[in-house]
Amino acid sequence: MGFHTFDADRADKLEEAGKRYRFLSAEELLWALSPSDDDHVADFGSGTGFFTDDVAPHVNTVHAVDVQEAMHDYYREKGVPDNVELVTSGVGDLPFATDSLDGAFSTMTYHEFASDDALAEIARVLKSDGTLAIVDWAASGDGRYGPPVDERFTAEEAVDALREAGFTVTHEAVRPETFLLTATAPAE
Repeated sequence: MGFHTFDADRADKLEEAGKRYRFLSAEELLWALSPSDDDHVADFGSGTGFFTDDVAPHVNTVHAVDVQEAMHDYYREKGVPDNVELVTSGVGDLPFATDSLDGAFSTMTYHEFASDDALAEIARVLKSDGTLAIVDWAASGDGRYGPPVDERFTAEEAVDALREAGFTVTHEAVRPETFLLTATAPAE
């Protein structure tokens, strides 16, 4: 896979609600994550904070994790909610303590970080039975939107990778361009 990273110079495209919500609504993301008011969660590949902003009112803290400081700069200009902490990091080497997060989500970025190391790191930082919600561009899509099809994964490939990392997949849905997975972190 290509591990495509979205071009920060095109960050304004990530704020087009009509296009973003076409592939994932705020309600669907909140259903998948099932957050509580006291939860500490992470958004892996947070970009401009588009979906971070949808989750923030429903949790104690969101750690907006992105490898590109330029994305955080864009988010700062837009306005970061008080309970959002910007974290510049790759998913394979997270600066969080073991078992410190109640949940995590990734919207349209799984293909950017998918690796055994990244999934092991997510399993490390999530509390036992913590929720992981992933929505990403599907390899079965036609490629009109999102990254090139050859840089995407199938839902089955993502499910297999999660299971190999010890996660229990609790929901799988394949749509025309995307897939949605929910999983729980390995129990200790």
